Amino acid sequence: MTHLNSAVRLLDAAAEKYGDKTAIVDEWGEISFNELRKRGYALATAVIRATEADYLVAPVMVYLKKSISCPVSFMGAMYSANPYVPIAYDMPLNRIQKIIDSMMGRAHIITDARGYENLSGLDLPAGIKVHIYEEIAETEADEALVEKTLSRVTDVDPIYIMFTSGSTGTPKGVTVPHRGVIDYARWVENTFDIDENSVLGNQAPFYFDNSIFDIYSCLLTGAKMIIIPESLFLFPSKLPEFIRDNGITTIFWVPTVMINVANSGVLSTVKMPTLKNVAFCGEVMPNTQLNIWRRSVPDCVYANLYGPTEISDVCTYYIADREFADSDPLPIGRACENMRVIILNEKNEQAKTNEQGELCVIGSGVSLGYWNNKEITDKAFVQNPLNPYYTERIYRTGDLGYVNDEGLIMYLGRMDNQVKVKGNRIELGEIENAAMCIDGVNGACAVFDDKNQKIVLFVESREELRLRKFNTELRKYIPAYMLPSELVVMDKFPHTANDKIDRVTLKKSLQN
Repeated sequence: MTHLNSAVRLLDAAAEKYGDKTAIVDEWGEISFNELRKRGYALATAVIRATEADYLVAPVMVYLKKSISCPVSFMGAMYSANPYVPIAYDMPLNRIQKIIDSMMGRAHIITDARGYENLSGLDLPAGIKVHIYEEIAETEADEALVEKTLSRVTDVDPIYIMFTSGSTGTPKGVTVPHRGVIDYARWVENTFDIDENSVLGNQAPFYFDNSIFDIYSCLLTGAKMIIIPESLFLFPSKLPEFIRDNGITTIFWVPTVMINVANSGVLSTVKMPTLKNVAFCGEVMPNTQLNIWRRSVPDCVYANLYGPTEISDVCTYYIADREFADSDPLPIGRACENMRVIILNEKNEQAKTNEQGELCVIGSGVSLGYWNNKEITDKAFVQNPLNPYYTERIYRTGDLGYVNDEGLIMYLGRMDNQVKVKGNRIELGEIENAAMCIDGVNGACAVFDDKNQKIVLFVESREELRLRKFNTELRKYIPAYMLPSELVVMDKFPHTANDKIDRVTLKKSLQN
């Protein structure tokens, strides 16, 4: 195999070994490994030729409907020696503008005719090159040019930039290196016995880092990835039938989807004989629903995975090989290969067994930091305080946990005002900033209702506000997954002694 300076080299090896075997399927068609590589080369050729100074990184924003065209564009970006930036097709335009602004006037955008029309109202600097996917996919590939360009990449260069919620209202671009993704794909292969006969049922949006589990284990092993139609997740009782009918062997889904399937009752009637692996990540998986899956589909490996976006998706795992009582916490387990997790107490010392502390991550999967934002990078990615001997960078997750008597890591929740809902990481401050843009709102405070797993937005206003209409306005500023499930209108917020909004009192009011 060619030296893996870039994760796209996995596709080169897969195309050579598996050729015309189907690599990816969506609801409109399929693509082989050979064709995936061919189209990736075509897109890369167009991008390279449109790049003014080829020695500088020019991120490739992929603004397309979820389909085969997305991973094709990711391959094209990597072949052009640039990181890709997945953009949700329904993302509010003002949020896209903020991402474009962070590119410092140098980037590419791959989109379609509808996307191009959407972008026409934005401020695009001259250095932002917009490409229509259908057009550049027909570019005659210049393999010599692509290979020359790709050869300068190192495995510590960025493979992708994924933008997460920012507390200031500005999205943060997590920048992940190729090495982290390559190591992660190998860990997935070894842990779940993925091979060329495996079929992965993709649920995660491509702007969500869980999707790299599917994409890169497919490229590494020759497995097939099926992009499950997004509309199907509105009907969870239909998902087991899709798994059965398509011979899916492995799924990596957010717990919300698994909960909905379990609650539908369909698992007792629909058999999924090919399913071998059920992995989940992104939020806490309730034991009640996990046990329903285990009893209904017993011959599977069930894995609770954990990892923030600032890691190449996952840094710990726990194989749930037994039932847990509803009230028992489910471990997040042990560190993945080439990763290490340490827990620091308030004194920045190694926490003892059963002592609570902050989860901190070390290893190849740790990201390079936040794109074009050194200030917040330096706060989260710091020197390991346990290592006085040499520079060792760790990521402070902001998550609380401890190691139990069995040596397993247990997750306790967030240290700050950040939450995960349906697998999406959300800064509640960004919701508050968006709410303050709406007429009649004098104050905003978003809290997370842990019991009911929903976002509640408190607003100070003298006007009569209704959730549905309010969310219609909010939708102009934030994605749908960030919209509150409940709206509470107040004349005046309670305040603490130092005149800050009393979030504790507001959250307690949800229990009344």
